[in-house]
Amino acid sequence: MVPATVVAGGIVLGMANGAIAASFAVSGQTFKVGASKLEGTGFKQYGGIAKESDGTQHPVAVSEIADAKLYDLCQSVNASIPGVPIVLTINAGGGGKPATATNLLIDMDSLAGDARFENIKIGRDAASMNPAQQVVPKSFGQSADSVTITDLEQVARSTSAGVFTLNGLKLKVNVGKDAKECF
Repeated sequence: MVPATVVAGGIVLGMANGAIAASFAVSGQTFKVGASKLEGTGFKQYGGIAKESDGTQHPVAVSEIADAKLYDLCQSVNASIPGVPIVLTINAGGGGKPATATNLLIDMDSLAGDARFENIKIGRDAASMNPAQQVVPKSFGQSADSVTITDLEQVARSTSAGVFTLNGLKLKVNVGKDAKECF
């Protein structure tokens, strides 16, 4: 629990120092991503800012994963209108054939699950990990050779990837009593 507290505190400190990470304007709406397991290599994390087109800024934790596998992936977006619950869901990566991503970049508000890091380095200068992200020098960062997160629950503002393969993709608009998010 102590390493998680140190990491969370360091990320907030990095965000307060004005790290910039968004490469496109975000919608301003969050979405949820759940997975029974995420396995990744080339993990990096630091604080950043996601910006909307009108200039509104959102502090985020930025996670980079060079290669990722997501098992039983669920993504949901609440698109409700007054009086009508609506949730868009995307499911993929079931049946032992995970969804995969390369050069995955996530701007998130929160992350929960059981995590295991291999060769983790906490307290790195975030600017030294990815010079292309325009991170404030000396802001907090961490990296690991690999990460495994089981029972992943993430609230995000944006996700981008070099290649994102959604094996067994199922997209559905759920209305009324069926309008349930991933978690």
